[in-house]
Amino acid sequence: MPLKLILLFLIVMAVVAMFGRLRFPGTASKPKTCPKCGRHLIGRGDCTCRKGA
Repeated sequence: MPLKLILLFLIVMAVVAMFGRLRFPGTASKPKTCPKCGRHLIGRGDCTCRKGA
């Protein structure tokens, strides 16, 4: 009985994931990079290459 419950749960989660991909395709965006040096930007601050460090 527990095996059936676990299998049913996994099947339901797979179906939910498929519907999520169909509803929101391509929502993952590319990470922002610095136009000058190409480093990934984290947060709202400027890149360290612009600060002269």
